[in-house]
Amino acid sequence: MNPLIVVSAVCVFDGAGRLLTVRKRGTDKFMHPGGKPEAGENAAQTASRELEEEVGIVLAPEKLKLLGIWLADAANEAATQIEATVFTAPGVWSAHPSAEIAEIRWLDLAVELPDDLAPLITDHVLPALEASRP
Repeated sequence: MNPLIVVSAVCVFDGAGRLLTVRKRGTDKFMHPGGKPEAGENAAQTASRELEEEVGIVLAPEKLKLLGIWLADAANEAATQIEATVFTAPGVWSAHPSAEIAEIRWLDLAVELPDDLAPLITDHVLPALEASRP
């Protein structure tokens, strides 16, 4: 059985409706801001903390909206799965790379997507976002 890493992640959109993705130092896949919980944190608290640490967005955990919980292949760790609790951050945001983030990229979901996205995004989050649109 493959190792399992528990993480929280957040979908953030800018004023043009583009989805924020980040690339951590030493990796080549883009993913959502997020990460592993610290002792005593629930999924929303982890997501809120990671959002501030990684891209400078301050949003209280109770403001996050649950999108879903999925198992996916880890983007940057071979033979590893993640259990990801994914939230959306209501509102329009700007972001800047901080902490271990090497690069941010805003994705226009109306055009062809790049091939360097994490499996969680392509396999689970994008279909869920599409299904949740009015």
